[in-house]
Amino acid sequence: MKKTFFYLASAVLLAACSQNPETETLSEDNSTTTVSARRSCPSEEIRAELLKRDAGARERYANIEAVANSFQGKVLADGTVDIPVVVNVLYKTSAENISDARIAEQIAILNADFGGTNTDASKIPTEFSGVKAGDTKVRFHLVKTVRKATTKTKWGTNDAMKKSSTGGIDATTPNSYFNLWIVGNMGGILGYATFPESSGLWNDGVVIAAPYFGKTGATAPYNLGRTATHEVGHYLNLRHIWGDASCGNDLVADTPTQTGANYGKPTYPLYNTCSGTSRSVMFMNYMDYVDDAAMFMFSAGQKVRAQSVLTSTGARSGLRVY
Repeated sequence: MKKTFFYLASAVLLAACSQNPETETLSEDNSTTTVSARRSCPSEEIRAELLKRDAGARERYANIEAVANSFQGKVLADGTVDIPVVVNVLYKTSAENISDARIAEQIAILNADFGGTNTDASKIPTEFSGVKAGDTKVRFHLVKTVRKATTKTKWGTNDAMKKSSTGGIDATTPNSYFNLWIVGNMGGILGYATFPESSGLWNDGVVIAAPYFGKTGATAPYNLGRTATHEVGHYLNLRHIWGDASCGNDLVADTPTQTGANYGKPTYPLYNTCSGTSRSVMFMNYMDYVDDAAMFMFSAGQKVRAQSVLTSTGARSGLRVY
């Protein structure tokens, strides 16, 4: 079981998923080097620097964790929060102008993954069946789609897509709506998210590169819509399962401690050793880095943590009223 203490300095405020941290870099002009197809998130330095300079972010993080640690699991009378979604599509080519059908497909994938009705849930090993989340009691429904043509050929992680003044689309009431931006080309970046500390701010939401959005026409091995599932997990305060450190802490007790991220399609069981103890790791968790086809579960502890930000006193309580 993981230790319950945490260090403020290890808070995650921004998570960005790319294909390879060893070969992918982003310059000030958003140019990138060649990348290989491996999921990864270069967020540790970004969040550490933000917390170092922003006392307000540190305070918001502490308050969010206090709620998460005391939350007992009740959200609404029926136990479900239905989150309204605004999808913002920025496109240069017709292929980047993601269709309404593909957007509906991605929303359906989110509902299946967060509802525990995904067809591959049957692959959850018996070892972890006792701690699977099943239905997280979080749902999503599309409110509107905003589309905008652009001449921009590449986007980075500087939130330019979230401001009309920099060629993007302004968020729709981010305190009350979950804003999701789809952009054409992000180099090696699959997507990135803001954590609940950013709730209601102009840049709050999730960004997904068009090739990894939805299922139909998406690029393998990230073609089952799980990039969005992973990033929405961050949006709802879930950390990477290994805690962004060797044998780190994701602040969830029922996810086994692991030495680091897993990639590709591991074979179960997969063992690693932390603090002298060998453990079978939950690589099939949505918050690991495996291929889309290899991830298919949240844990019960992650369910509680996600629900905690949606309570009437939670950081994302505004999503309950629209």
